[in-house]
Amino acid sequence: MWLLAKIHAFLDASLRRLKLLEDRQVGWLTLDRKSGNLKREQQTLWKKLKLLLLFNPLTEWIDRTHALRIWTHRKNLEAVRRQDEGKPQSHAQIKSFIDFYHIDMCSFEPSDPESYPTFKDFFIRRFAPGARPIFAPEDPTKAIVSADSRAVVYPTVEKLRALWIKGNRFTIANLIKDDERSLRWINGSVASLRLSPQDYHRYHSPVKGKVKWYKHIPGDYLQVDPMALHSSVNILTENARSCVCIESEEFGDVLFVAIGATDVGTVEIHDEMRKEGHAVEKGDEIGLFQFGGSSIIIAFEPGRIDFDEDLERLSNEETMVDVEVGMSLGKASRPDIPPTDEAS
Repeated sequence: MWLLAKIHAFLDASLRRLKLLEDRQVGWLTLDRKSGNLKREQQTLWKKLKLLLLFNPLTEWIDRTHALRIWTHRKNLEAVRRQDEGKPQSHAQIKSFIDFYHIDMCSFEPSDPESYPTFKDFFIRRFAPGARPIFAPEDPTKAIVSADSRAVVYPTVEKLRALWIKGNRFTIANLIKDDERSLRWINGSVASLRLSPQDYHRYHSPVKGKVKWYKHIPGDYLQVDPMALHSSVNILTENARSCVCIESEEFGDVLFVAIGATDVGTVEIHDEMRKEGHAVEKGDEIGLFQFGGSSIIIAFEPGRIDFDEDLERLSNEETMVDVEVGMSLGKASRPDIPPTDEAS
């Protein structure tokens, strides 16, 4: 009986792994916030193998300058640019992409894949009205998730660096390339949102406020998978990114940074979001990513937000949470303190 039980357990585990491989569920372990179930992110097997090759202790020891990884990612980017997802013939890729990632088109408008002339048009598709309701829309003391993504949140930048982003150059100053402006977030609270190719790739304001400043920083388009972020490669401070500071009465100055990654051709911030003084409502669309994976960093001044308990608890366990745009992110901890004018 003991031997039969062991054989059954081995076969059961093997079949489960084969099923995961068949469904391409080989990515980082995440918890689906809506269902409460643990699952692995869908990735192509080639991408998974490439990540294992590029980001492991042996490669890090051999490739001290990270030249191999940077060269590989730049080759990927060149290949995507040559492919040009905006050509009419790219329309043929849409159906296979939907099938591979099991995308529910009922949530989008238009819902018919044939309505998108090119893959690029499909990639920046919009949700149908009501598909992503905004949490507590009339309460400005409640912040929301900015994008369909996998999220981790930490009360301080130091904890983010200790548990999640291991690149030794990651600081807010390096992220926005501005020592003076970075002072207000020097050890503030941070939410890190990572988007995958199958996700909705438009992003929205987490809070109500007004635009204080905008800045674009050119750079690379390196991989933002957790395996890469856990390595010594300084990815988030090297990739191309666009920064918007939103001045909020309830949360103080909120830093929103959209970061390009592998195969992303554009990190776009809408024109009105670049204008100082532009009024922003919670949930307003800030901009979009073109094709590929990508990442968002949202930083709050110290002591200005209490992240939702489930997000913070799971983040401390280094478990990403599968979230949707409009879900609750946290609440203002000192909503009665007015924003300051210093270091603008």
